[in-house]
Formats: sequence, structure tokens, C-alpha cells
Amino acid sequence: MNDSDLIRAALAAASDSGADVPIGAVVFSPSGDVLASACNAREALGDPTAHAEILALREAASKYGDGWRLDGCTLAVTLEPCTMCAGALVLARVSRLVFGAWEPKTGAVGSLWDVVRDRRLNHRPEVRGGVLEDECADLLERFFRTQR
Repeated sequence: MNDSDLIRAALAAASDSGADVPIGAVVFSPSGDVLASACNAREALGDPTAHAEILALREAASKYGDGWRLDGCTLAVTLEPCTMCAGALVLARVSRLVFGAWEPKTGAVGSLWDVVRDRRLNHRPEVRGGVLEDECADLLERFFRTQR
């Protein structure tokens, strides 16, 4: 799969968000198999940590490796991760992050902060941002237009 295919899978996951902000995340094994797919569920679960990335990382960790290390795995997400999600993917040892739209207000992978490339951390994943950026941004813009 190429990076566009990875983001298309994340866009498909985002379509299940319901009343939540439509963000989707998918964790792929080193061989390219889907380990986990999730969408934002903060509203549905009443949980401020129920971001798509966190839910997908939790599910993937239960299926792969030694229970929490996701060495060799790729996380694809429709929006640049926030500080919580960026920290979680570093702690989970995700090898690669691919994301769609940039998030200038809260993004922690290059926009506002750059948590994943901080040299003080013992793990720094490879990052590629802006993949299918317009499609991912459009999904969010349509959602927020209906909220106003």
C-alpha cells in the first residue's frame, strides 16, 4: 500500500464518527495488514482521551507484539495528532506516522509543536504529513459547517 491508500483507510474509519469530529486512524502491521481501525469517540464514550489514534493504538497493542510495543507498525490518521496522541505513538514505539491534514491550532507533529521529533526522546518515528490533505481537511470543514 502507498501512503495515499493508508490515508484512504483512515478516511473510511472517520466515516463512522457519528456526532464526534470525523477523524479516523488505522494501525498497519509491518506487513501491511490492518491491526486496528478507529474513529473519534469522545462524545460517544464521554471520554476526553477517546481520540481515534488512542483507540486504534490500544486495539493494535492488544493484537500485536508484546502487548504495547508497535515496532515496525505504521499509524495513518486523517489529522495531525495532538500532544496526547503524539506522545502515545512515541511511547508505543510506532515506527511510522502518515497523516492527512495539518492542524495549526493543536498539531504536535510540526505545526504548533513537534513532539515526535524531539531529540530528548528515545524514540522518533518517521513522519509524512499532508497526504490527501485536501480530502482530509474537506471532511472536517463539512462537519464544522453543520455545527455552526
